[in-house]
Amino acid sequence: MRLRNKPWAVKLVNEHPESVLQNPDPEKKIDWAARFGNNNPIEIEVGSGKGHFITTLAENNPDKNYVALELQTTAAGIILRTKLEKGLDNLQILRGDAAAINHFFDENSTSVIYLNFSDPWPKSRHEKRRLTYKSFLAKYQEVLKPEGHLEFKTDNSGLYAYSVQSMNNFGMHFDFVSVDLHHEKPEILEKNIETEYEHKFAAKGNPIYALHASFETKNL
Repeated sequence: MRLRNKPWAVKLVNEHPESVLQNPDPEKKIDWAARFGNNNPIEIEVGSGKGHFITTLAENNPDKNYVALELQTTAAGIILRTKLEKGLDNLQILRGDAAAINHFFDENSTSVIYLNFSDPWPKSRHEKRRLTYKSFLAKYQEVLKPEGHLEFKTDNSGLYAYSVQSMNNFGMHFDFVSVDLHHEKPEILEKNIETEYEHKFAAKGNPIYALHASFETKNL
C-alpha cells in the first residue's frame, strides 16, 4: 500500500545520508561493513512499510545488523524517525528496488531475508512482480549465506499457495509452515514480531500464513 506523501519525511531522509542510502548505483556493491562500522551478521526486510517489524528486531538484537529495503521515501522517513528516536545504530535504510537486491549485497553476505505482507499482485500477467517469483528467489539465493534462510508472512491465501509452489519448484526446503500463525504453540508465538498489517488483519480474525524456507544447494 502506498503511503501518502509527507514533506517532513522527505526532508528528514535527505538530512541523514549516513542512515539512508537512496537509489544507489546498481553497478556498484555497497560496503555495508563501512556503513555499520562492523562485520556483524546482516538481515534484510524487503518492503518494510512503517518499520515496526525491522526496528523491533534491531532493538532486540544489537549484535546483528539490519537493512530495511524500502522503495517509498515517506516510509523510509517514518522508519528513520523511529531509528533516530531509539538510537538504532544497527539499522540502515536502503531506498531501492527489490529487483536489484543482488546488486546491493554481495554474494553469500546475508543471514536472513524477511518478506512480510508483500503485494500479492493477484493478476496472472503480474506474476513476475511477486516477491516469491523464481527470478526473485534466485537473487535471494545469491545474497544469502549457505546456512541462511527466507522468512515469509502474509494474510493472502492466494499468495501463500503460490509462494509454497514457487519455492517448492525452486527446490527449497521448508523449515516451518503455518496456515494460522497466531494459533501456533506459545513458544512459536513468543518469537513472532507483528508488522502493522499483521496486527490489523489478525485483529479482524484473519488467519496469518507463514513459512521459513532455505536453499539446500546453489542452483546452476
